[in-house]
Amino acid sequence: MSLEKFSQETVLSVHRWTNNLFSFTMTRPAHFKFSAGQFARIGIMVGEELVVRAYSVVSSPFDETLEFFSIVVPDGAFTSNLQHLQVGDQLYLEKVAYGYLTLARYQKPLPQDLWLLATGTGLAPFLSMLQDFETWKSYQQIRLVYSVRTSAELAYVDRIQDIYDTFAEGHSDFKFIPVITREPDAQLHERLPVLIANGELERVAELKMDVNTTHVMLCGNPEMVEDTKEALKAKGLIMNRRGEGNISVENYW
Repeated sequence: MSLEKFSQETVLSVHRWTNNLFSFTMTRPAHFKFSAGQFARIGIMVGEELVVRAYSVVSSPFDETLEFFSIVVPDGAFTSNLQHLQVGDQLYLEKVAYGYLTLARYQKPLPQDLWLLATGTGLAPFLSMLQDFETWKSYQQIRLVYSVRTSAELAYVDRIQDIYDTFAEGHSDFKFIPVITREPDAQLHERLPVLIANGELERVAELKMDVNTTHVMLCGNPEMVEDTKEALKAKGLIMNRRGEGNISVENYW
């Protein structure tokens, strides 16, 4: 892979949430533009080979630095090396951003209710969207649903509150809804498709999904995305095609 497509950037900070979850920030070159919800391609040198993976951007499109959220894949050629990042290390950043999981894709129905459904590191693009004032101006109701296995994996909880305090002035109809699948005592502990099918997610959210008003975005592991998509379609919601429809998805790996 040609290194000409990449700029070399410096790691500014590393935060370890759990043994297998971490986030990091890096310098942002002036030429790197992206829309909230898009992903970047980041590379590291493994021996003499540049290994590249896609990461949705946590940062606002207006931030001066770039932040990413990563899971450690055991024996993975990329994250098994990336997990040892330290401040000052160098990473390669492809010069253009990619992806269509952006709010601009929605034309009909018009913005009213926004559901952001994430598992694991699929939370990243939604944090970016929520750090854009335009999101809060466009939607009357916003629900951020974050499904993890254990409460220890609930990353960015304080950051979500900070985002709300900073960006949502005058916007009262927002709920952050955690789902913890391996803790039976949690308020919600079943998989997202089950919670949608049995109506429990809407009950806790105090908001109904409606084909005429609802936009739903999914980001996470492929099994979750596929099963949740089918559960939403069973409720009458339709896939977004050419700007029309309710459901848009991103397979995060």
